[in-house]
Amino acid sequence: MTIEEENDTVRRALEEKKAEDAASYDVRGRSSVTDATVVASATSVPHLRALAVAVERAMAAKGAHARVSGDAESAWIVLDYSDLMVHLFLPDARRYYDIESLWKKS
Repeated sequence: MTIEEENDTVRRALEEKKAEDAASYDVRGRSSVTDATVVASATSVPHLRALAVAVERAMAAKGAHARVSGDAESAWIVLDYSDLMVHLFLPDARRYYDIESLWKKS
């Protein structure tokens, strides 16, 4: 699967589960750990869990499996597919960590 196909799969899964403010960043040449990242917000702890499960299922159906860090209670879940990292946050944690500022083009 290409990085674009992975990104599309993740974005569709997030849209189906009503993720908020999803954003994708191509970070090739700017990151030594991944080629792309997707960031999205959940409205609650159960919603955060549901987003992570939806992404994992969609990607597993395509043969991709993630290393998972964090949990819903920590307000941040990271799904690491090596060339694509998915960061799922509760809104306050997303504002606090502001990881998107690393990837936005200046």
